[in-house]
Amino acid sequence: MSASEFSIDKQYNTNRSSPASWIAAHIKRQWLPFIGIFIGAVANAMLAAVVPLMIGMAFNAIVLNDTPDYDTVWWAAGGVLASQFLRALLQFLRNYSAEVVGQRLERDTRDEFYGELVGKSMTFHDLHPVGDTMARATNDVREINLLSNPGLNLVIGSFMFLIMPIIFSLRIHPQLALLPAAFTVLYLIALARYLQMLNPVAERARTAFGNLNARLAEAIDGIEIVKGTAQEKAEMALFKKNATEYRDAVVAQSFIEARYIPLLMFGIANAIGFWHVTTLFEQGTVAIGAIPDYMILLQLFGFPVFVSLFAYSQVALGLAGAKRILELMNKKTELDQNTAGHDAEIAGAITFDNVSFGYVPEVSVLNGINLQVEPGETVAIVGQTGTGKTTLVKLVNRIYDVSQGNVLVDGVNVRDWNMASLRQQVSIIEQDIFLFSRSIADNIAFGNANATPEMIRDAAKKAQAHDFISGFKDGYETVIGERGVTLSGGQRQRIALARAFLIKPRILILDDSTSAIDSATEDQIQRAIREASQGQTTLLITHRLSQIRWADKIVVLRHGQIVAAGTHESLIETSDAYRRIFQRIEEA
Repeated sequence: MSASEFSIDKQYNTNRSSPASWIAAHIKRQWLPFIGIFIGAVANAMLAAVVPLMIGMAFNAIVLNDTPDYDTVWWAAGGVLASQFLRALLQFLRNYSAEVVGQRLERDTRDEFYGELVGKSMTFHDLHPVGDTMARATNDVREINLLSNPGLNLVIGSFMFLIMPIIFSLRIHPQLALLPAAFTVLYLIALARYLQMLNPVAERARTAFGNLNARLAEAIDGIEIVKGTAQEKAEMALFKKNATEYRDAVVAQSFIEARYIPLLMFGIANAIGFWHVTTLFEQGTVAIGAIPDYMILLQLFGFPVFVSLFAYSQVALGLAGAKRILELMNKKTELDQNTAGHDAEIAGAITFDNVSFGYVPEVSVLNGINLQVEPGETVAIVGQTGTGKTTLVKLVNRIYDVSQGNVLVDGVNVRDWNMASLRQQVSIIEQDIFLFSRSIADNIAFGNANATPEMIRDAAKKAQAHDFISGFKDGYETVIGERGVTLSGGQRQRIALARAFLIKPRILILDDSTSAIDSATEDQIQRAIREASQGQTTLLITHRLSQIRWADKIVVLRHGQIVAAGTHESLIETSDAYRRIFQRIEEA
């Protein structure tokens, strides 16, 4: 069992056992700029700690001497200036490296995720709302970028600011290192508790955003139905409900952030530190310059305290986003591309051997289907709506996989075929045509990257599409709207037929694909299909008498089972079910 139906040229060997390990695997590939983050973070904290050292030195040079030692003061001032100039350069290195890691992390995780989505089976995509998938592919991936920068960038930098006060306090007096050490331990404990509370709320916020996006995408995609049934107010109410759930999740996250304990700890640490260092000064243990020196050192804790309030929230959101992405990437499917499988030119024989299928295990759509289709034969599949006609033909190229029984192409089980080889030789044209928001030429050539303009025009002429395409200002370079909304139903179907003619499949499946075409055009297309299908196996799902009579064999489906099969003449005489269908078609 594999995670994907197709593995799309996998570029990344990542550990998907957890969000953290998956992100770490991608960060590992960016080890050089990540080293830049560490160098910049260490240098930033060290050079920040140099400032109180220089100030304390200058303070002592003025206060402790009868005559102020201005040379020492100037030397200290120069030290501050030089150290901070170097700090600025290394800060640039750190921030630039973090941005490089973040952008590459977003690019690589999006590439890997998209490859998995394209490779998933139709069953997977049928069960997942497009809007939620898009939210994961865009917003959640973006959160992974922000996890790196500013998230991890600030986390690493703030951690260094916890260490430096401990180290530099030892230089003043060993006792003064106790408070920074104790603060660091308590800070890490409080931080762990904070993250424990924050992570589930961050996940809730990302999930709520996904639900909001999914419903919005559905409403926009079905806007014609919304307006046609005057459901604008109902949709607005539902959107408001989903938006409220997202708002509540974000507010809950903010409430946790507002109770951030390290902020209080920081104030208490400053008070205790001031008392301690002044006590040591009164005892004559440290010089007066130790007071500003030590207090400025304690101020370094302010960076991790204040920054972590935002940085760790960003890390939590990034991990929540990674978890949502991995949920889809790790979804299993029984279908496998079977790269080592049977790979040959299809002759066109199709066998359904006691086939049963259901989209969910509890409900069967097809039951005990037995059917033999000979190479080059044209078979019409008829039946009432909901009898499983479309489902049956989609088992041929494993858009769906059988629950029981076997489907064979040229005597070879479709499970044993190399899936890419099988699907490249089987073309399905459905009533609900999908066209991309690209040029007409690109849509016709989809599936045949080597198609020349002459080949595209020839296919369009066979599909009776050349004339209306030539009537557009830009001809074949006309860019059509998403899903082909700028074309009529008949125009979309003819472009889809042209696409099929160009591919020249060995098995052609027409699922009511001329329903939106007038009779005169249909006759022309039908003649073109007959010419193109010489030696090609054709499966027809249709309600048009002309196409039904054209078929070599007619199969009647009822309640997911074959109840009759034969020629038009024989079925008229022997099958009540076919006669009823035929009568309804004539009346229509």
